[in-house]
Amino acid sequence: MTGVFITFEGTEGTGKSTQVRLLAAGLRAAGRRVLVSREPGGTSFGRALRGLLLDPSGATIAPLAELFLYLADRAQHTREVIAPALARGEIVLCDRFQDATVAYQGSGRGLDATFISEAGSRAAVGLVPDLTLLLEFDDVSEGLRRARRRQQDDGSAGREDRFEREELAFHWRVRDGYRALAAAEPRRIRVLPAGRPIEELQALILEEVTRTLALVESAKAAGR
Repeated sequence: MTGVFITFEGTEGTGKSTQVRLLAAGLRAAGRRVLVSREPGGTSFGRALRGLLLDPSGATIAPLAELFLYLADRAQHTREVIAPALARGEIVLCDRFQDATVAYQGSGRGLDATFISEAGSRAAVGLVPDLTLLLEFDDVSEGLRRARRRQQDDGSAGREDRFEREELAFHWRVRDGYRALAAAEPRRIRVLPAGRPIEELQALILEEVTRTLALVESAKAAGR
């Protein structure tokens, strides 16, 4: 039995974590088996890497070193968590995956996109999401403002991670990288407006997920 792999992508502050949580709750209420994970940090090894990658007070990380840390996280995460869950027939919801690496380390940092794609595919043992939901603001500044408001609300103001502290031009490059990915794979990557009210965005996401589940399950039934 093979499950369904759904990833969430987007620049900072687009509400991915909230929408992953809401979708998981809705699917479970409908009787589906769901595993929720994230990158980096979906394994104990990954959580250690997450601390290194996001800590704003840590040492400066060279772009290539940063890339290899993300690939190490993905290699462990795919083998330890994602692939076994899919083999059990579960729906896997993951907050960021390979597209984030292409957008952030490729478009954002300027590393070679072909190399990232090839190395990323090896790290993920060729696993590609059945559906990727890309949450997007027309203006990346809005996402950064939301992220800072969230930090004020939860008492973590002033503790932005390494990426939230990047210059605005970096976030625009990442956004453009995501848009290029979506243009290249419109059937897999669905772009949704992050600025919509939470409930409206949730409904749009559920519509996309329901369609994908029906297509994947139809293909399984046909033996394809």
